[in-house]
Amino acid sequence: MAKGVVNSFFPSQVVSDQEKMSPDYGLQVGRAITNEWFSANSGTTRYRSNQNTFHALRLYARGEQPTQKYKDELSINGDLSYLNLDWKPVPILSKFIDIVVNGIADRAFDLKAYSQDPYGVSKRTKYLESVIRDLQTAELNNFAKENFGINLFENPPERLPDSQEELDLHMQLSYKQGIEIAEEIAINTIFDGNKYDLTKRRVYYDIATLGIGAVKNSFTESEGVKVEYVDPAYMVYSYTEDPYFQDIYYVGEVKFVPLNEIKKQFPNLDQSMMEQIQSQGSQNYGVWDNNVSNYNNNRDSNVVQVLYFNFKTYMNEVYKVKETATGASKIILRDDQFDPPIDAYEAQFGKMSRSLEVLYEGVLVLGTDILLKWELAKNMMRPKSDETKVKMNYSITAPRMYQGRIESLVSKCTGFADMIQLTHLKMQQVLQRMIPDGVYLDADGINEVDLGNGTNYNPQEALNMFFQTGSIIGRSFTQDGDLNPGKVPIQEVPTGNGGAKLQTLITTYNYYLQMIRDVTGLNEARDGSTPDSRALVGVQKLAAANSNTATRHILDAGLFLTKETAECLSLRISDILEFHPAKEAFIQKIGGFNVGTLEELNDLYLHDFAINLELTPDDEERAMLENNIQVALSAGLIDLSDAIDIREVRNIKLANQLLKLRQKKRQERLQAEKQANIQAQSQANIEMQQAAAQTEVQKDQALFQTKSELEKLKGQLEQQRIQVEVEAKKQLMELEFQYNMQLKGVEVEAAKSKIKEDQDRKDQRAKLQGTLQSELIDQRQKNTGPKDFESSGNDVMGSGFDLGSFEPR
Repeated sequence: MAKGVVNSFFPSQVVSDQEKMSPDYGLQVGRAITNEWFSANSGTTRYRSNQNTFHALRLYARGEQPTQKYKDELSINGDLSYLNLDWKPVPILSKFIDIVVNGIADRAFDLKAYSQDPYGVSKRTKYLESVIRDLQTAELNNFAKENFGINLFENPPERLPDSQEELDLHMQLSYKQGIEIAEEIAINTIFDGNKYDLTKRRVYYDIATLGIGAVKNSFTESEGVKVEYVDPAYMVYSYTEDPYFQDIYYVGEVKFVPLNEIKKQFPNLDQSMMEQIQSQGSQNYGVWDNNVSNYNNNRDSNVVQVLYFNFKTYMNEVYKVKETATGASKIILRDDQFDPPIDAYEAQFGKMSRSLEVLYEGVLVLGTDILLKWELAKNMMRPKSDETKVKMNYSITAPRMYQGRIESLVSKCTGFADMIQLTHLKMQQVLQRMIPDGVYLDADGINEVDLGNGTNYNPQEALNMFFQTGSIIGRSFTQDGDLNPGKVPIQEVPTGNGGAKLQTLITTYNYYLQMIRDVTGLNEARDGSTPDSRALVGVQKLAAANSNTATRHILDAGLFLTKETAECLSLRISDILEFHPAKEAFIQKIGGFNVGTLEELNDLYLHDFAINLELTPDDEERAMLENNIQVALSAGLIDLSDAIDIREVRNIKLANQLLKLRQKKRQERLQAEKQANIQAQSQANIEMQQAAAQTEVQKDQALFQTKSELEKLKGQLEQQRIQVEVEAKKQLMELEFQYNMQLKGVEVEAAKSKIKEDQDRKDQRAKLQGTLQSELIDQRQKNTGPKDFESSGNDVMGSGFDLGSFEPR
């Protein structure tokens, strides 16, 4: 039987492994946890204290804190009958918490897995050496490829870096083993399947509000690997001063579990045991101890509180070494009680042993001695680098813990939030008591006023005139001629300095609001509420960056939980692929996203991975990088393709290194191009001189040839001219002969025509003479008168023919 350790409720860990595995030992551990967290030795329990504190902080973060303290502050002996105020709290802290949580949760990150086992390191080293060999023998390899067609490169030549600096960047940016890609896909798939992004937001909210956050990972054959959110208010753990809880030896959480769920998880429970478990809920309406859950309203008699916990201890792994007849050694596993006598060592027996950390899982029904489960944990997560260590199922962090006390953003601001609420209530009181300014009416002074129409000036008419026109009628002298002391019958009466009080309260309100900003580091530039219009944009960005620095510990705590969970998932994936019967189904589930990783996943369990998280740059970092890119582009130090490659690098440090490398390479390339241009220009000048001399020779040759051809052409033209002249003279003589022949013909024709005309005239005269002679003979014979042979009147114009129309006009 285990004995308790002095000053501790926990049983001794210096007992045999067999005793540690016994239910009695597990029950003692459960009782010890119960006594430490649920025993009210000083009026309250550690568990209740944590719940009350966390509950109050969450109410402040939501702007729903209790108002009784404010009522007690403003009441007189508890009497609030004279106060008519709106007691609803001002939700001032919720804005700051939302700014922090939403801003941090939106920061994306890339999960990187690096194979650090001997095989992965050897593979990376061989690749690096092959690249270096290619770089050193590049000239020889190029010569062999150009002249003999033999490719001696071990890697594609177009992907080889040009320098050691570029090689270092290449190994960080481009080189990735297939097994590392498979590991990253496997972890991201599990994260996506468990909706880790939502869990991460709840954890960030807890860290900002409560100062502590927790995540649990587990594995079941029915549901596979699970990543679950853990409420810190229901968590128990051993005392620690480590903000990352690396030295705790037990951890657990209280869950409200229905009886049917208990029966499903533990089917071996009999009827009497179930009735005993139910009695815990029926007697206390679902709450074993009101101190356990101070603000849980789920009082169902069929729901009981169950403590699920992990307990870390050690066990001895002992082996019996036996020498066989052939001289070989045979190793046989024994329990830790194996202790052969010394004489046996010297004979044929030996002993080998080592101590390993182990994890026990327990389930205890609170308020009873019913231990539902106590066993050595299955699939314990052991780092391959040190298999003697074991990881808890819970990942916890409290970045601002000191000596066990946890501090958060909200806990630092509750006092200022209370003062803001009191100031707000005081402002309501001042506003309620503020009344408008009044007037003083001198009735005797009004009676001395005579309107001149036989009537007096009455008070109502005077007030109406004053309120409507602001004018007043008065008399300096009374009717008796004396000085009238009430010559101004109406005067304004100020009611007090309520405005000054209100302004003082507003100043107080702003003071405490600024105190919250100063304490948390969330300045105006971070929340964008009242940025200074005179401040430059760069100054405002610097202020926002400083505010981000003030809350960096929350981001780092969340990243720690994510990295720790990813490392645990990596170990669980390795165990599943090596031992679990659902291995093939898991591989197909992961490989469904990337078929190329299926072959790599088969050997995934052989590797040991280091998990890193690379934050994507924030707006300020991206702006600075983009500014550097634009400056380099405008100066011609890089080209557009370089800028695109640099923007794709999500690590700012590597992106700036790549920018410097591309700038250096471009300068070298431009310098080489400049040298090539100079050499080309020199070669061009030499070629131009040679071409000029050759052109001159060709010119002389062409000139001589031209002259020769010209002389030859002249001779040919002269011969042609003579031939043409001969032909022309010949044609001219032929033409002249033709013309002479034609002239001669014309002369002959003219002579013939003249002779013919003469003959015709002679014939006509002879004919006329004959006619006349005939007429004369006829006259003589007939004895007629003489006959005139001139015209008979046909050619004589009579008087009836007028030629006046043909005269000039």
